Amino acid sequence: MASTRSTSGARTIRGGNCISDSAISSSAHPQPSRECLMYRRLSILCGVLGMIVLLPAGLAAQQAGASVAFINARAVLLETPGFAQAESTYTRELEGFRSEMEKLQTSLDSAASDFEQKSVMLSATAKTAKRRELEAQQGQLEQRASELRTKAGQREQELLSPIHSRVNDAIEQVRAAGGYAMIFDVSANSGMIVAVDKSLDLTSKVIEKIKSSP
Repeated sequence: MASTRSTSGARTIRGGNCISDSAISSSAHPQPSRECLMYRRLSILCGVLGMIVLLPAGLAAQQAGASVAFINARAVLLETPGFAQAESTYTRELEGFRSEMEKLQTSLDSAASDFEQKSVMLSATAKTAKRRELEAQQGQLEQRASELRTKAGQREQELLSPIHSRVNDAIEQVRAAGGYAMIFDVSANSGMIVAVDKSLDLTSKVIEKIKSSP
């Protein structure tokens, strides 16, 4: 009989800094920290809103006459009020989702194992009926995995939206006040930055702006 372990519902987390939008799967996989996922979301949002241009240092240097600076967006995120609570809340809820999926998977595995042990004693008709039961159980597991992934994604967005707004507002205010044409993120580079003038680091200013904002 075909394997009853779900695969179509699985979603792995993309490597490097992160693994995926939602860490719910119908089978166990290594998962990234919530900090990692939240940081990646922050970097993506910054680019989408156009408040800050996140460019590799080499490209930024090619912009003639442009005033540039940099931040460590990961460090900013970790110092942002509300992040720790959002991370804790999301992690707790996600663990609940994972626990539910593990129980469903264990139940399916147990039923499949029981069928394999007793199949030699079953008639062809009984075997067919049992296989259909297992397929239906697997389908239910995959459907629930999909529902929990959607729910996890929604909760992640709900928890992160206020943090996104606060961080991006602070970055834009610091950029505008300093007259910078662009700010790039050193924590997002892939080994392209060899050396940088630390006097251009605006990380602490952005953190101060965030903490001083109401």
